[in-house]
Amino acid sequence: MPVILETERLRLRTFTIADASFVLQLLNTPNWLKYIGDRGIKTIEQTQSYLANGPIMSYTTYGFGLYLVELKATGIPIGMCGLLKRNYLEHMDIGYALLPAYEGNGYACEIAAATMNYAFTKLHLMHLAAITDTGNERSVKLLEKLGFQLQELIVIENKDLNLFIRDAQT
Repeated sequence: MPVILETERLRLRTFTIADASFVLQLLNTPNWLKYIGDRGIKTIEQTQSYLANGPIMSYTTYGFGLYLVELKATGIPIGMCGLLKRNYLEHMDIGYALLPAYEGNGYACEIAAATMNYAFTKLHLMHLAAITDTGNERSVKLLEKLGFQLQELIVIENKDLNLFIRDAQT
């Protein structure tokens, strides 16, 4: 399981099919369902397919994707963070989500900042996008703290979303 980056408290590593039970739990948390959306993933088999055809395929296709976030000290998985190529966005999109038990500890900001730095310094991206549900105030505040600027309101799958952009030079 290749490690992508480490921070003081966290490690970002590639997903494997063996992470399916954790991902199944994460994708069905209340905040995921409310702010990101129900992906219809309710079984281990569906989760394995999601991993194989989503993050794992993205590593091969694009050289990046969503990664597992784990506590560095213990290896306990707490969320996901990474970059997505979305056909409706001009720039790569940074995404993140944590299990409820780990929210409010600064982990999302820590791993999103490190992932953003990775995108700009290692992948040499000039811009990053971020989309968030208009009602997700915590995510909006995190993006603003990281220097993202609100660009516009977009509608994807009948859902109002904020589109944020951050330049590498910001």
